[in-house]
Amino acid sequence: MSSLFDDPEPPDGATVDPGAPLAVRMRPRSLDEVVGQQHLLGPRSPLRRLVEADEPMSLVLYGPPGTGKTTLAHVISLATKRQFVQLSALDSGVKEVRAVITAAKRELTYAGRRTVLFIDEVHRFSKTQQDSLLSAVEDRIVSLIAATTENPFFSVVSPLLSRSLVLALQPLADDDVRTLLQRALTSDRGLDGAVTLSAEAEEHLVRIAGGDGRKALTALESGAGAAVAAGAAEIDLATLETAVAQAAVRYDRQGDQHYDVASALIKSIRGSDVDAALHYLARMVEAGEDPRFIARRLVISASEDIGMADPTALQTAVAAAEAVAFIGMPEGHFPLAHAVVHLATAPKSNAITVAMGESVADVRAGLAGPVPPGLRDAHYAGAKKLGHGGTYRYPHDAPDGIVAQQYPPDALVGRDYYRPTQRGAEGPIAARLPKLRAILRRTR
Repeated sequence: MSSLFDDPEPPDGATVDPGAPLAVRMRPRSLDEVVGQQHLLGPRSPLRRLVEADEPMSLVLYGPPGTGKTTLAHVISLATKRQFVQLSALDSGVKEVRAVITAAKRELTYAGRRTVLFIDEVHRFSKTQQDSLLSAVEDRIVSLIAATTENPFFSVVSPLLSRSLVLALQPLADDDVRTLLQRALTSDRGLDGAVTLSAEAEEHLVRIAGGDGRKALTALESGAGAAVAAGAAEIDLATLETAVAQAAVRYDRQGDQHYDVASALIKSIRGSDVDAALHYLARMVEAGEDPRFIARRLVISASEDIGMADPTALQTAVAAAEAVAFIGMPEGHFPLAHAVVHLATAPKSNAITVAMGESVADVRAGLAGPVPPGLRDAHYAGAKKLGHGGTYRYPHDAPDGIVAQQYPPDALVGRDYYRPTQRGAEGPIAARLPKLRAILRRTR
């Protein structure tokens, strides 16, 4: 447990510990200094109103690492002039929580000063530990700020959620990360102009940060240390790569390579080269590509290039997309790799792609025609008078579950769109389909 019964940051103009990490030294002291999260910090946002009015509040801050959850907690404490106490769910339990609540009662009773209790990684608290906060939050003895990288509607008990305002933080945009870097380079709390940053190195920092401000500042500090040690006035790409031990990926997410590498990934999967596919996946992940974009491409590939040759490929791709959305990055690259391996090694068939293409082409060519009377909706008054559904035969009444009757419009009778291959699970379908069509068309 760590308790900060005084302001966690020195007031403006005070000396900042030069030995503190750069990310700590650059921590904002007011809401106006916070970069990003404008959906939470706008002039009329609930968070700004609560802070500026100094109202009792309890918040659950939910978002990826490095998006400013701890920063907001500190800023709120400074802005409201309250006592600030921090607990980590990793090394705190009910005993520590009760001790903070007792001290908060004493501070409120004798000094008239409220307490902000910041709990990092609150999702690691058990239900009992979270329940121990309820009465203090309900009675506003403490203003709880709980930070979590997990979905709070799954990881935080409902009574605590109902007493708190849930605020979702988003990964920092690239321009937000650039702002943080430039501020750190010039601020007297940061590097104070000791070094500059080349454009290429800046882009690499933005890439590897992946929307994580703390990660960007940590890497910048490492690069600055390496540059100063080498007697250089500028952090160039080579120096930065050496410092952060991560090679720059030459990949422009907004340019041609964005599409070239994505295309290469899908074509490698289609060509069943699992190793090449994993290489291109790694390039996209390391370049900070939006994992949702990668997941969408994999879902499309599962149907476009594999289809019924392995029906489970689509299930894997969809599961990977959901897993990435659930756990985020960087761990999200595991389910993405899982899907890539499955898709690349699966038997391939474009029969669904061809079938859909041909059927759409016929519709656009005007080959539609009226729906056969037996298939039309017969569940409303007057349908029988129109002849709807009268000739329809219910397939489940037949011994084999299939009966001879016309399903397509007249203009498309006998048209075969789906032509399965002999690969994978499509082999048995290819053997069965002619028999199905023969029964269906027996009367024609």
